[in-house]
Amino acid sequence: MLYTADLVEIQSVVNAVHGDPHHVLGMHEMNIKGEDCLVVRCFMPHIKSVAVYDPEEPLVTYPMEKIHSDGFFEVKITERTKWFRYKFKVTNADDTEWTSYDAYSFEPQISDLDMHLFNQGTHYEIYNKLGAHLMTIDGVNGAYFAVWAPNAKRVSVIGDFNEWDGRRHTMRLLQHSGIWEIFIPGIVSLDKYKFEIKTGSDAIIEKTDPYENYAELRPSTTSLVYDINKYRWNDQRWFEKLKNEDKYAKPINIYEVHLGSWKRVKSEDDRFLKYSELTNSLIPYVKEMGYTHIELMPIEEYPFDGSWGYQVTGYFAPTSRYGDPEEFMEFIDRCHQEGIGVILDWVPAHFPKDSNGLIRFDGTSLYEHADPRKGEHKEWGTMIFNYGRNEVKNFLIANALFWLDKYHLDGLRVDAVASMLYLDYGKKDGEWVPNEYGGRENNDAVEFLKHLNSIVSEKFPEALMIAEESTAWQGVTESVHNNGLGFDLKWNMGWMNDFLEYVAKDPVHRKYHHNNLTFGMMYAYNERFELVLSHDEVVHGKKSMLDKMPGDRWQKFANLRVSYGFMYGHPGKKLLFMGGEFGQFIEWNEKQALDWFLLGYDLHQQMQDYVKDLNHLYKDESALWEYDFSPEGFEWIDCDDADRSIFSFIRKGKTMDDTLIFVCNFTPNSYETFKLGVPYEGCYKEILNSDDSKYGGSGIVNPNVLWSQKSESHKRYDSIWMRVPPLGVSILKKV
Repeated sequence: MLYTADLVEIQSVVNAVHGDPHHVLGMHEMNIKGEDCLVVRCFMPHIKSVAVYDPEEPLVTYPMEKIHSDGFFEVKITERTKWFRYKFKVTNADDTEWTSYDAYSFEPQISDLDMHLFNQGTHYEIYNKLGAHLMTIDGVNGAYFAVWAPNAKRVSVIGDFNEWDGRRHTMRLLQHSGIWEIFIPGIVSLDKYKFEIKTGSDAIIEKTDPYENYAELRPSTTSLVYDINKYRWNDQRWFEKLKNEDKYAKPINIYEVHLGSWKRVKSEDDRFLKYSELTNSLIPYVKEMGYTHIELMPIEEYPFDGSWGYQVTGYFAPTSRYGDPEEFMEFIDRCHQEGIGVILDWVPAHFPKDSNGLIRFDGTSLYEHADPRKGEHKEWGTMIFNYGRNEVKNFLIANALFWLDKYHLDGLRVDAVASMLYLDYGKKDGEWVPNEYGGRENNDAVEFLKHLNSIVSEKFPEALMIAEESTAWQGVTESVHNNGLGFDLKWNMGWMNDFLEYVAKDPVHRKYHHNNLTFGMMYAYNERFELVLSHDEVVHGKKSMLDKMPGDRWQKFANLRVSYGFMYGHPGKKLLFMGGEFGQFIEWNEKQALDWFLLGYDLHQQMQDYVKDLNHLYKDESALWEYDFSPEGFEWIDCDDADRSIFSFIRKGKTMDDTLIFVCNFTPNSYETFKLGVPYEGCYKEILNSDDSKYGGSGIVNPNVLWSQKSESHKRYDSIWMRVPPLGVSILKKV
């Protein structure tokens, strides 16, 4: 019997608790009793015999001796003294044979610098190191696995390739980094795997890879090996165009989409459209409708359909519900080729309690706070990231960069920022812990957001970072250098709430709530705002956009048209949730497709035509976006006409000829002769009227050019006489 290894170490390998199995297993140059030799050891349970051989001299084999009944084998080779790349010839109990390179014969692929940067929270491409990566080392193909689990007693890679036996591929712990790693030869794309972890209390748990690039379809929680670097992109012209644009002084009109319910394939299982099918249907639709961007509700892998994607388990994997990563890449590539940007809804505020996920990942509170007053959203049933821990910050910041880098996304809409900023968000007294100064601000989260946005701005300056932030926190879109959070845009939730409250009222009562639509201009330039009518406003009993509107069927559509017209005229970038463009009547339900059959009815088809024309008008007219964030781009004509519920204002571009005038009437009364003060002498042409009969309106339009007169109105020397439609918007342009 050979005992070149310490019996205690052998037993620790057999029991799968050795923190550095490479120290025992594999090939080692040794000197035993004055004789130079090689010693090779392996641990292969349920194997009949093993021999070592050099692939360049396959006829020479070195049979190994089983020195432990559970499958620990060893051989001393005296014929050779220098390490060589070897293989095992393995005989199973049924006498079948197979060969393999030894996983314990490869050096770590993570450097000291990698570990240092990760532990200090600044390894911005850690996604290239942790997780599973197909690679070739010394001519040997396989996959490199690495995972952060600093408090584990042991971590193993398990999968079909080792019969899900956690003893077969135990990993090596790299110094004090908390990172475990191993290269496993022979692994190929789509091989299934998980990490098996032995915790400090000796419990055995199985975890999905936090850095997985692809996953099996739910309800499976298995990770899949996948090479995300093989796709060849064709969107270079798109990014060249972005480099030459001012990202704030350009049209941004976003179509928010939930991929699983935009459309579905009519079949027995009413299945989802695949990424490839969406490429051929959603992209042409968005382009025809005139939107500039698609915003995808979260598609990072998630287990529960009813969470809409907001309870993420696979932060680095597009959900397999709609296809594989390469198909998703092609979807984004084609969007760019068609001139459409793609924004991803990103969820760094919380994660679910699914046992295979991040929660108590190595048996301890690793990604979350141990104190539930800090680490749990009881209201949502989710966990809160520990933004004060360097490796957790690195995980999230690298994840944001990953989507911009590997998937060429044009921006991230950061979900639930308010819940990150405040320690008492959604909590009662006694359920939260004040910060070190006794306040309610989450200072760790604030610093994380600043760090995130500063790095994104540095590495991807054309990308948009958009905050869903619903409070009065100051400086959300101010630069980090000026003590702001550094976002590019902020959802204007205040405007949205006031706007929806107003348009839902019967027109007879609107005059008493006139300031709902004017107050937004009091703070319109405090931040760089995005006006949003999102999915959150058409669920949970809030009614669809169309159903919010008062009146009979015709009035509902007319109300919706004038409401959209006011929104498009108001300063700020735009977002509309799918279905709102054609008057979806029932609330959104993620379990079914939108009611596209409604386009068979005139008013719905006309509503879609109206939004399409409004979108294209928005893109074509620079006055609607050039000075969104500057007071010089907007001026009221009359914001005090409460009795008639008429709002009139000017949008300005760089030249006088860019000038647009909006007249929005929120009552059913029409006016054949309405006097309106105008900013310049000359003539004005109506370029869009929501009451046009082609949109289902009553036809009260201004077909002829309107010439100004030297007659004072609205404190202006020049004025025009025009027709004002009922429940309608008229948009005029200086010509």
